[in-house]
Amino acid sequence: MSEKPVFTEKQYLGREWIPVSIRLVLAACCFAAYTFNFFTDEHNKADILAVVGFAIIIISVIMGFLLHFRTRVQNKSVLINGLWTTRLVKIDLNSIVKADKGHYSRYLFNNPVYNLHSKGAIRFFASGKDAIFLTDRDGLVYIIGSQQANEFLRAVQEEMKK
Repeated sequence: MSEKPVFTEKQYLGREWIPVSIRLVLAACCFAAYTFNFFTDEHNKADILAVVGFAIIIISVIMGFLLHFRTRVQNKSVLINGLWTTRLVKIDLNSIVKADKGHYSRYLFNNPVYNLHSKGAIRFFASGKDAIFLTDRDGLVYIIGSQQANEFLRAVQEEMKK
């Protein structure tokens, strides 16, 4: 039963705009401090600030290509596969009683999470502001953050009807 996935989404770790802007501001502060310290007598010690600024930029670029997790909808299930050592999470859509779309969190800053069990919910999030809420028969809620929440919800509802 290996059919083509109805929906596929990849979420990357370093593409959220708030952490990217924070890292760029830190790099700019390092370069500004390097510039001001360059004209003093101890400009040899200021070189470390330039190295740190470049390191922040390089790490930020690398994180933009680092896959946090991939979400697929296929064969009446939602498959979530994360980074290196994480396990594949399979949510059977036969046990899901309700699927809704909503905001992931009311906070402006949200940390990326994978398979976080907290307060009767299991969370998966990398970036974006919308999420799909899947409630199973036992009352457990799966909160899956998505940048394409409408398409994800449509794919889940289509698979549930099959």
